[in-house]
Amino acid sequence: MSERPFNSHGNTPAAWTAVTICMVAFVIGAVGVLAANWALFWIGGVGLFVVGGVVGKVMSMMGYGQGTAPAEH
Repeated sequence: MSERPFNSHGNTPAAWTAVTICMVAFVIGAVGVLAANWALFWIGGVGLFVVGGVVGKVMSMMGYGQGTAPAEH
């Protein structure tokens, strides 16, 4: 049995970090679209969004995520 009880709310450092990075990427991408700066949109917005997903997954694998649900409910 794990130390932390399973809940599916995502209140973990991995989730918070991934969401924060993705929100910053969204704002940068929106600024890039509004300024018609497509390099900023693709590199700063889309690229950073992908980095946020990777960072969240890596942090989760390092133990900062939710973990898996227990087999018995």
